Amino acid sequence: MKFAFYLLGLVFLVLALSFLVPAPEGGEEAGRHLPWQIELDGQGGSTVFGVQPGRSSLADLKAALGNDLEVAIIAQPNEVGAVEAYYSGVMLGFVQARLVAALDVAPEAVAAMRERALKARHMESTTRKITLHTDDLAALEQAAIKSLAVIPAVNLDEAAIVQRFGPPTERLPEGEKRVHLFYPQLGLAIVVDSDGKELLQYVAPRDFALLREPLRKPSGTGGA
Repeated sequence: MKFAFYLLGLVFLVLALSFLVPAPEGGEEAGRHLPWQIELDGQGGSTVFGVQPGRSSLADLKAALGNDLEVAIIAQPNEVGAVEAYYSGVMLGFVQARLVAALDVAPEAVAAMRERALKARHMESTTRKITLHTDDLAALEQAAIKSLAVIPAVNLDEAAIVQRFGPPTERLPEGEKRVHLFYPQLGLAIVVDSDGKELLQYVAPRDFALLREPLRKPSGTGGA
């Protein structure tokens, strides 16, 4: 039993150190799809995890990361909801993570899908997860990926993130436990939470307002 706990601790230590230790010569992780491997096209677009946010389709995401994902409408009370594709566990290079892809589907189309939906079940609090009709699942294969959200299995601190991504363009504290790090040039926003899991969100750099604008204060001033 002690050996099992030791082994588990070692695995998490290796994952955490992977954000700090430079990759060996010969390429990152003999690696593909690592969270810090963001390729820019010089025209406001990017490629991460083998897909281009804002351009690539759900089918492209499956080709890059595999078919072991779930697609559903996620809705708050009194909201139409949004269509998301969810990997409960996926290897991004050598980093184990959960990954959610938000699909670019118009609200009226989501409402129509809800009418055809097979069932709905409650998630945390009152959020609903609505299983889609098979015809809609097939049609969504060509839906564009609007954004990607990644929750690494291992907890990270701000120093480890800055080591990999560099200093953020903007740092926005949220209370005493959370801080938002913004990298508009990469289309990346990271939430560092001392009491919970970190969240990495990716969009095309030209669409960075999708990540930044919801956090602006009503007065239009933001912390830095």
